[in-house]
Amino acid sequence: MARRNLNDLLAFVTVAREGSFTRAGAVLGVSQSALSQAIKALEERLRIRLLTRTTRSVSPTPAGERLLLAIGNRFDEIEAELDALTELRDKPAGSVRITCGDYVLSAVLLPRLLPLMHAYPDVNIEFDVSYGLRDIVADRFDAGVRLGESIDKDMIALPIGPKLRMAAVASPAYLSMHPAPKIPEELTRHNCINIRFPTGGGLYVWEFERRGRQVNVRVEGQATFNTSPHIVLAALEGLGIAFLPEEEFAPHIEDGRLVRVLQDWCPPFAGYHLYYPSRKQQSPAFALVIDALRVRG
Repeated sequence: MARRNLNDLLAFVTVAREGSFTRAGAVLGVSQSALSQAIKALEERLRIRLLTRTTRSVSPTPAGERLLLAIGNRFDEIEAELDALTELRDKPAGSVRITCGDYVLSAVLLPRLLPLMHAYPDVNIEFDVSYGLRDIVADRFDAGVRLGESIDKDMIALPIGPKLRMAAVASPAYLSMHPAPKIPEELTRHNCINIRFPTGGGLYVWEFERRGRQVNVRVEGQATFNTSPHIVLAALEGLGIAFLPEEEFAPHIEDGRLVRVLQDWCPPFAGYHLYYPSRKQQSPAFALVIDALRVRG
C-alpha cells in the first residue's frame, strides 16, 4: 500500500486552526497559494469538502471538524515527542507559548524566565498578552497565567506568586472633589475607570467582600480600557476610581499619588497561577519553564 503524503494533512490542520490561509502560511513558512493547492488536492483525494471559504474567514465543514478532531492532536504529539528528544542533547531546546496579562508578564514571568533564556539559548518562549479567557488547548498554547480562582478544574495550576488583594484607588485630586465612597454601592455615584474583557465583550463587574457579605457593583465612567497599565495611568491623571490587584498600584500608593478607598472590602484571594492541561506531555523546555516559575519556600 502506497504511503500517504502527510504534508497536506498538516496544511489542513494548520489552516483549520488558524482560520486563515495567510496566518497558516506564516506558521508553516509556505505561500498562501501552495496551501490552497494542498487543501484542494486533499479534498479531491478524499472526495469531500473540508473547509468553507469566504472572503473574510475559513472554517471547517462538519467533515473537516471530524478530521481535525481525529488527527490534530496527533501532530501535537509528534511535536512534543520531537521536543522530548532534546533530552539527548547537551542542552534542552524547544519552543514554549504562554498567554498572560501585561502586569504579570513584566513583574513575574520575565524576571524569572530571562535567566533561563540566557542559560539555554535554544529555548524559545513566545508571550501572548491577552485579557481574554483563552482556550489554551484550542489555541495551541503550552500554558497560560490567570488568577487561581478562575482556572478550570481539569487544568494543572501552579502558584507562581503570593495571595493578592484588589484595590480601589483614586488620585488625591479626584478625591478632593468627590467624597470617598464608604460602601461599594456608592461607587455608582463616581466616575469609575472600566475594563472590558475580550471574551464575551462585557465590562468587569467589581467584586467586594466584607465579613462574609459579597457585593458586586456595575460601575460607569468616562473611560474604558482593555489593558491594566492604561487604567493605572488614567487613575494617576485623576480621571476617576480604578480597581485592579493592589500590586499594580503599589508604587503609586506608596508615594501618595494614589489613595486607597474601600480597603476593608478587599480580602486576600488566590494569586497568579501558571496553568496547563493535565494530559500535556512536558517537553524539556516546558519543564524548565515550570521549574523557573515555581514558588520556593
